[in-house]
Amino acid sequence: MAPSKKNLRTCTKGHNYYKSSDCPTCPTCEQERKPNHGFLSLLSAPARRALENNGITSLQKLSKYSEKEILQFHGMGPASLPKLRSALQENGLAFRN
Repeated sequence: MAPSKKNLRTCTKGHNYYKSSDCPTCPTCEQERKPNHGFLSLLSAPARRALENNGITSLQKLSKYSEKEILQFHGMGPASLPKLRSALQENGLAFRN
């Protein structure tokens, strides 16, 4: 399999980065907006965006969803579930059954 060619791109803030996919997300901007604390800070950028894009910005909102529903979000993978489960449990919450 041949390596994919990476293209130089520039985001609206002027950051230069290389991407081989059509994904328009600037890694520098994404790192700058990563929270320093809270359950969203535990997640990878795609998983965090998946929750944010679905309006899930608090553990209370997260607890209204089942694990199966969360896994349906684009960008969310099974590796994020243990972190989310733990954060919910630490706050006396759980995924909906």
